[in-house]
Amino acid sequence: MAAERHVRHSALLSAIVALVVGLSVAIYASVAADHGLGRAGNALAGPGGHRDAAVPASTGVWVGAWAASPVGGEPGTETSGTADRTVRNIVHTGVGGTSARVTLSNLYGTGPLTVTHATLAVAAGEDGPAVAADTLRRLTFGGATTVVVPAGGQTVSDAVAVAVPYDSDVVVSIYSPTSAGPVTYHPRARQTSYVADGEHTEDVTGAPYTGAGDHWRYLTALDVLGTEADGTVVALGDSLTDGATSSTDANRRWPDVLSDRLRTAVADASGGSDGSGAPRYGVVNEGISGNQVLADGAGPTSGNPSGLKRFERDVLGRPNVKVVVIDLGVNDILRNKGLADPDAILTGLRALVDRAHAHGIKVVGATLMPFHGHRGYSDARDDVRQRINAKIRDGKVFDAVVDFDKALRDPYAPRSLRPDYDSGDHLHPNDRGYRTMAQTLRLTELTGSAPAEL
Repeated sequence: MAAERHVRHSALLSAIVALVVGLSVAIYASVAADHGLGRAGNALAGPGGHRDAAVPASTGVWVGAWAASPVGGEPGTETSGTADRTVRNIVHTGVGGTSARVTLSNLYGTGPLTVTHATLAVAAGEDGPAVAADTLRRLTFGGATTVVVPAGGQTVSDAVAVAVPYDSDVVVSIYSPTSAGPVTYHPRARQTSYVADGEHTEDVTGAPYTGAGDHWRYLTALDVLGTEADGTVVALGDSLTDGATSSTDANRRWPDVLSDRLRTAVADASGGSDGSGAPRYGVVNEGISGNQVLADGAGPTSGNPSGLKRFERDVLGRPNVKVVVIDLGVNDILRNKGLADPDAILTGLRALVDRAHAHGIKVVGATLMPFHGHRGYSDARDDVRQRINAKIRDGKVFDAVVDFDKALRDPYAPRSLRPDYDSGDHLHPNDRGYRTMAQTLRLTELTGSAPAEL
């Protein structure tokens, strides 16, 4: 009997040990997946399948490091799309982290987008499609290296552990063997990206990427997990936010400069200098050229949904959004065949504010800048702009105001841009003008939260 009890005791002890080991393995596997190992086990692997032992642990919060709104279907891609080609998008980070994930969109595709290979890496230099080999990571989606994005849909990759520096270029390469119809893209990106024939997502040299253009294709967001930032600022606007007429490959749009200002101010504060009360936020640019508050763009592939229609996607869809800076309304004035109703535009802006407040997001609104000399100018249209600006300045629309009009107008001809800020079309600023826009926004206006609903 004693021997029998000993056997039963040993069996029970073995079962308990096996259960503990099994649970430990399960917990480890779960943690590994959360830190970018992926359920397929290769998200940290390099091109040869070797895991990078130097990958840092991922802690902190998710914030936006870069974003771009999907604008429409790329003309000329209706039939072939990017079948059997690799798209290599170059994007610039405003904040860094220790893990990253991307959003791919097939919003304007007419068929499913099949992505069989996708990678992320830090660029090897400031120009060109080459990448730093030790940062190259395969991207997975739900643990698989292949994902099918339905027409009109989007997908978010699994998190991959990789050190993403702030103020750096990140390279996201996407290969699809078949066409999904029109390519969902963001034109006039002011950033050179690349295309290669065949599958070259893991190429580090950049040599196969013989095609170049200023579009971002499929890629609409890069988020990072880290401790550099506590939240995200979204810049929602039109071409003035998108950075039209800013220098290509120079990251001189006003949201880029604002991101630099925030990072510098926070660094100064940590070093004992005056940080100007700046919050620790990343900034993402959700500007679309031609965008309006009220009306959508025209044409079968133009897309360009109104600010009201895209607010949920482009603002609420970003991670940890604390503040949105809205600079919309000029195109509602310029693109209206008649005379725009300022009250209707103001009502639309207030609706955006209400949506932001419902999610605890503070709203900073911009006055509309002058455009005398532009082909769409008339005194009557400028009077509409002035009436909208008067309400904005009176505090009747937004939680806080950034007065772009006052900062960039010609003091001797206030219906016009200052000549040294004018790109030449009398509507869009040059690099110096964009910098002034970013410097006009008081960093303290980005602190605090949305007012409590009564």
